[in-house]
Amino acid sequence: MTDIVNIYSDTELTVSHLKNVLADKGIESMIKNDFESGVSAGFVAGTVTSVDLYVMAQDELRAREIVEQFVNELKR
Repeated sequence: MTDIVNIYSDTELTVSHLKNVLADKGIESMIKNDFESGVSAGFVAGTVTSVDLYVMAQDELRAREIVEQFVNELKR
């Protein structure tokens, strides 16, 4: 079984954009939205901003570097 790791959490818009940035760099990722999952199941879990970005463990270091660069550019 392949391990996945959470590398970033933010708003759905930001995490979706980062997913596309990672894909452009050849890194597959997955978004987990506890709020939407809970609403779909009839329960509310988390908050609207609790959106997580996951990658495969072997891509973690490279993905974290890309995310860090993205976040630093947002701060400018």
